[in-house]
Amino acid sequence: MKVALYQARTGIDPAANADRLVKAVRDAAAGGAAMLFTPEMSGLLDRDRARAAAHLRSEAEDPVLAAVRAAAAEAGIWVHLGSLALRAEAGDKLLNRGFVIDAEGKVRARYDKMHLFDVDLPTGESWRESAAYAGGERAVVADTPLGILGLSICYDLRFAGLYGALTDAGATVLSVPAAFTVPTGAAHWHVLLRARAIEAGAFVLAAAQSGRHEDGRETYGHSLAIDPWGRVLLDMGEGEGLGFAELDLGEVDEVRGRLPAISHRRPIPAAERAP
Repeated sequence: MKVALYQARTGIDPAANADRLVKAVRDAAAGGAAMLFTPEMSGLLDRDRARAAAHLRSEAEDPVLAAVRAAAAEAGIWVHLGSLALRAEAGDKLLNRGFVIDAEGKVRARYDKMHLFDVDLPTGESWRESAAYAGGERAVVADTPLGILGLSICYDLRFAGLYGALTDAGATVLSVPAAFTVPTGAAHWHVLLRARAIEAGAFVLAAAQSGRHEDGRETYGHSLAIDPWGRVLLDMGEGEGLGFAELDLGEVDEVRGRLPAISHRRPIPAAERAP
């Protein structure tokens, strides 16, 4: 099964970003991919919240989502739209929401990022995602042409328990769309993604943002496709573009049969402090 990953340098104009996404959908289908994966914040990446506010819409009104749904239906390809910044139907905070879209343009699943990135980096960068966004409250899997897909977004990668919940629900492919910073990406991106694949005995597909963006931030890139044994099938390095990977879906059963760690999982009670 062939998949495509779109590595983006999303900017501050949703219309321009939508045009690039539509082209990626068409090119992925033309390249024979059964499904396209796009990064976190595919529709708008702007840390100037006052400027970004003018472009933010609800899910029902978002033009980027509408454009990708129409392109998926026209091209006849499934798309995991990694995430969009959306206004919530209720409350003041935003949602960082990913979508699984089928080949008819229908939304099959939604996932709101659970873990929010609130950190101060040694470089002086400070991020407070929770100041603007509400965290999701549930793990989500979806049936796709690749099998059962477990959804996550960026900072979720650091929380192995989420991926345990996804594989407990039957996931054989894990998606990790991201906009990783350069310092954290260089230190942790490859090792964490490979670890999630190995722990789960699952494919991991991680479409990423890359390069210096219009809002001044810089993202790490290196969109990856990883097999259930932890081997890197695709590493897109830096820059924008479309990459393809062939997945042998039978490898999940083969690896899990060789190393049945998932079946050995036990509920872990709270740790007790030794006297």
